[in-house]
Amino acid sequence: MTGKKILLIIGGGIAAFKAQDLIRRLRERGHSVVPVLTRAAAEFVTPLSVSALAGERVFQELFDLNDEAEMGHIELSRAADLVVVAPATADLMAKMAQGLANDLASTLLMATDKPVLIAPAMNVRMWEHPATRRNLATLQKDGILTCGPNKGDMACGEFGYGRMAEPLEIVAAVEGALADGPLTGKHVLVTSGPTHEPIDPVRYIANRSSGAQGTAIAKALLALGARVTFVTGPAEVPPPQGVDLVAVQTAREMLEAVQAARDVDAGVFAAAVADWRVASASEQKIKKDSSELPVLEFAENPDILATVCASDDRPALVVGFAAETENVIAHATAKRARKGCDWILANDVSPATGIMGGSENAVTLITAQGAEDWPRMGKDEVAARLAQKIAEALG
Repeated sequence: MTGKKILLIIGGGIAAFKAQDLIRRLRERGHSVVPVLTRAAAEFVTPLSVSALAGERVFQELFDLNDEAEMGHIELSRAADLVVVAPATADLMAKMAQGLANDLASTLLMATDKPVLIAPAMNVRMWEHPATRRNLATLQKDGILTCGPNKGDMACGEFGYGRMAEPLEIVAAVEGALADGPLTGKHVLVTSGPTHEPIDPVRYIANRSSGAQGTAIAKALLALGARVTFVTGPAEVPPPQGVDLVAVQTAREMLEAVQAARDVDAGVFAAAVADWRVASASEQKIKKDSSELPVLEFAENPDILATVCASDDRPALVVGFAAETENVIAHATAKRARKGCDWILANDVSPATGIMGGSENAVTLITAQGAEDWPRMGKDEVAARLAQKIAEALG
């Protein structure tokens, strides 16, 4: 994909320095970048450096006599194929959510008729603040695309979510947003990986899921133009670039993340969710006692797939997975009926197959019309085939 015009709004935060690398990465791929600096952004990066990297003039002021004589802010907002805000500060997100337009950046965002992608970046407490969460929900409901933020060390010395996504992640999100595929305009939720259910602060119950199949499915959906919300447990395989990433640990956290997703057209529930958790996880490490073994009392975890299928805002298409070790088709067919989902992808994960945590999969697609056996193939191929079927179903 080449020749796209990106209007890049750089917000005022320390992450603005990453925007310079983002410009370079976008231009490497043949895109042109027209930069807009907020007044705060100019405290972190200079207009000269940004202009030199972009090969374009930098726009900063709303009330520029020459530009506004020709309604420059309207022209800027309409000439791009995509508007990207990176970093999207808490202030910019608040302005967008409330419809404020008191400087060039916010006016462009109000005046544009093109898709908008934001890459949030802020202190972890600001990211977790209820006002920011409300603003994010409003923006996502309005169709604003998001990339990140990531988890990590902050410039302020704190740790958590709030780091701006890396430039290559944003590039992937940009190209996903610009993709003209059969799933363009569709929002798909994908769950992936295992869940970890704590026994005490250092021990947990888990399974052998690597997250490879869920990650491959998310990538295949992105390639067809979908917006993907990716809810993942602590998987071995890193999450794909370009998704709206939500990282969780436990089944209950995964359910909360799934229920928080809005306006979802399809859901693919590939995560290997633990069926049980320890009813009362110890707050301290359980010490070894030679006199007796510890007794763990279990509680049943929420059934995420069944909960989604029974909800009032159920996606138009719900796809579940059935990892079985015996009577695979019979168990999966019964599961589809019991859960109320549209499709089930059944696979044999008995140790002899090498599928659980491996690079290949052999699945049977079970629908109301019957069972369709797929040959054993790489997980990327399984994902591509499933993504194409989802596109046909939502078509």
